Amino acid sequence: MSTTTRVGSNACFGGSWQRYKHDSECTKTPMAFSVFVPPAATPEAPAPCIFYLSGLTCTDENFVQKAGAARAAAERGVALVAPDTSPRGAGVDGEDDAYDFGSGAGFYVDATAAPWRDNYNMYSYVTEELVAAVRDAAPAVDVGRRSITGHSMGGAGALTIAMKAPETWTSVSAFSPICNPTRVPWGKKAFEGYLGSVEAGAAHDASELVRKGGPFAFGDILISQGADDDFLVGDVDQLQPEAFRAACDSVGQGLELRYEAGYDHSYFFIATFVDQHVNFHADRLLAR
Repeated sequence: MSTTTRVGSNACFGGSWQRYKHDSECTKTPMAFSVFVPPAATPEAPAPCIFYLSGLTCTDENFVQKAGAARAAAERGVALVAPDTSPRGAGVDGEDDAYDFGSGAGFYVDATAAPWRDNYNMYSYVTEELVAAVRDAAPAVDVGRRSITGHSMGGAGALTIAMKAPETWTSVSAFSPICNPTRVPWGKKAFEGYLGSVEAGAAHDASELVRKGGPFAFGDILISQGADDDFLVGDVDQLQPEAFRAACDSVGQGLELRYEAGYDHSYFFIATFVDQHVNFHADRLLAR
């Protein structure tokens, strides 16, 4: 594994947000990620952690600067880990042409189709390389006790990553996730481009995975959804939360799907309800 270098640190609620960069073997590009270390955490008594996966167009810094999650994380003594959403500067033709594919839109899959397969391997990056990088760079964080959440594309990633390795994650939640991506334009475009077909995307579709593998060992899933989300109530429902509810019901997977009246798809929504998610995960992590 390449050397991980800290490139920034900011005190926050008695702990610190720390930003790192390293050369990724999975993406063959430099990658950045951020870690919040709560005030009581030490290498001798490391804090369990919550991974947060961001959505389309975001970097690791959107969550750090906009969500306000550090207050609750500091109070509960849990760490936060925020990776980027894709490789940057891979040099793949067309990677900067659209907001919903390529740069900023890795969809947390390992690409199998050319020309994306050499660099766009965000599933392996998050589940393997990032875990190792955090363990190496931030010994006050216990990556052996970890939960996962995310927003939109990152919510889809959080759900599917947890479902594909349920013994690895203590708990899972999501904000406005793309719940059934094989049925919506965002997912179809991503799966056709990265995996060669929409059918191949079923392996990264939370509604499909829960029907095949649920209920899961990590227990109930928490989803917060803005009831006035433009991607939910517009001409095309990109998110499909009711399809996911039906899939969970069909196998007895516990799900708390909270519709929040008046809220949209933005970080104003995430900031309003992020404490609920931090506490949801902290309750389970600290009970281990």
